[in-house]
Formats: sequence, C-alpha cells, structure tokens
Amino acid sequence: MSEVTERLPASAEVKTQRVPIGSPLYNQVVEFLYDEACMLDEIRLKDWAATLAEDLVYAAPLRQTRPMAHQADSVIRTMQHYHDDYRSIMGRIMRLTGTKSAWAEDPPSRTRRLVTNVRVEATDKPDEFKVRSYMLITRSRFNFDDFDLISGERHDVLRQSGDTFKLARREIILDQAVLGTPNLAIFL
Repeated sequence: MSEVTERLPASAEVKTQRVPIGSPLYNQVVEFLYDEACMLDEIRLKDWAATLAEDLVYAAPLRQTRPMAHQADSVIRTMQHYHDDYRSIMGRIMRLTGTKSAWAEDPPSRTRRLVTNVRVEATDKPDEFKVRSYMLITRSRFNFDDFDLISGERHDVLRQSGDTFKLARREIILDQAVLGTPNLAIFL
C-alpha cells in the first residue's frame, strides 16, 4: 500500500490540459460520476466495485482550521478518515454486503449524493484524466427527523477502460474540520 502521505499530483507538478465543458469526453466523465453516485445511493456496492481500478488509492485526509496565512496547511495527510486501497475497499464492500457484522450500516443509511462543478483535465498519460468535483451528501439514518450533510471537493484520477472509466485515485477534501456525522461507514 502506498504511504499515507501520498496524494494526487498538484497541477503545477503534472502537465494538464483542460477538457472543454460539453465536449464528448467531458460528458462521458460527468455521466460516469452521476452513475457512480446513483450506484452508491442505491447501495449497489458490487456494481460500484466494478468501476474501481486495482491500483486504487482512496483517501480522505483530516482538516484543521488555520489562519488565512496558513490555509495551505489546513489539509493534514498524516491523519485520515480513510486511506484505502483496492483490497481494503473490497473488504469493506464484502463486509457490508455479505456479513451481518456491519452494524454501522444496518439498517443502511439513506443517502443522496450531489456532484457539481466538474472540471476535467487531460494528463501526460493519454488514458488518464484528473477530475475535480464538488460533492454534497445528505445522509438520513433510522427514523431521525434530521440528517447529516457532508460536503467537500474530490480530486480523482479516472483511467479509460474500454468505453468507460475506472476510478484509480480519489482524495476527498472535506469542508468540515469536525464532522457532524457519527461515523463514515459510507463511501464518499
């Protein structure tokens, strides 16, 4: 597994070229993200697993509130809510779908994932694309009259696989320093 400090390359470190909004490639990426959100909201985790690359890195570092002069240091990658690879994600999916020990999600949360502000960039690898998007997840549990809101920015690397994509990297930069949800047993 990669080091905890591994992260997606900053745009200054990798040659990129913006894919125009509305282009066929851009539309294909957006459709992939919408389909992914639908699979996760409908708890079709095995279908979602089929969209993951085998070298996947899936991470959600912590946030700290910092003064304006130190905003670049507000993302703490040495401590993370998630730092998974393909194997650990598959283990989580198996636990959620094939065992009775996933008490944090039994009964399952009702979620709604909204994906917006999608920006796609070509990289120096012809089959890989950097994708930045905003996400907002609503999560309702049990018969409670309130729900959780989880928002953030996702930094993905999508790799073309036939006529679709595989998710090769995802880093979720959450907006909250202290999460208002009791657990993160859902995928972001």
